[in-house]
Amino acid sequence: MGIAPVRRRQSAFAAGLATLAMALGFTAIPADAAPPPNVDYVALGDSYTAGTGAGVAERPAGVDCWQSSPGYVDVVGRTGRVELVDNAACHGAVLSVASPTWDPVIYTPTVQEQIQSLVTSGALSADTELVSITAGANDLGFAYVLGVCAFSSEEACRAAVAQATSPQALAFLTTSLTQTYAAIHQAAPNARIMVLGYPLLFEPSSAFAPIPVTNQILMNQATVRVNTAIAAAVSTSNTLYLANAQYVDVTDEFAGHAVNSTDP
Repeated sequence: MGIAPVRRRQSAFAAGLATLAMALGFTAIPADAAPPPNVDYVALGDSYTAGTGAGVAERPAGVDCWQSSPGYVDVVGRTGRVELVDNAACHGAVLSVASPTWDPVIYTPTVQEQIQSLVTSGALSADTELVSITAGANDLGFAYVLGVCAFSSEEACRAAVAQATSPQALAFLTTSLTQTYAAIHQAAPNARIMVLGYPLLFEPSSAFAPIPVTNQILMNQATVRVNTAIAAAVSTSNTLYLANAQYVDVTDEFAGHAVNSTDP
């Protein structure tokens, strides 16, 4: 997402991925047993996976997009339980060129293009055991909505949120996400796909100039709708394509760490 980042997103998202231990069978191991081999891990998606806000933005060699380190992918990569094969995520990425917010002028590899690149390089394959992705908010134009809600009236904010999260927009997003998870599964049929939702950016009980409390609430409500669409897409992809995907809700991990919290 091209929005003001939550500074501690890397540790919070890593906490959200704590479910990987159970998902991948990392249960208690007898003392005399050999440790399990590291899991081959690939990440892709938008700025939340790219680590935006976690450090200095850079363009990694061979990657035509912005990333920052240490994002949550780097944190997970240091756990000793995974072998981070590649992180193809890009700040500002949308799902595909069919996205209504895709900008051909300000080029950023789409998630679809990230998948294709990972397949071409061999990073995403039948050997891949774990994939994580955060994506979808950019396809609804959340950066624009945040700008409206930050500097405009409640009425303007409400209208922008309503347009971005209309039933038609959310239906299109859900379908696009379902197709994305299916594409990942096709490329990496043996991988568990961990689909992360988005945190609530604001703590409305706290003052945060220049965004009025009502507008903060409206933005949080919009995030909840996006997360609902993401979870629905995960369910559909599992039903139709046996995608082996799992939705990870990160709102609890971010509770108390919104941009205007005492401990942001």
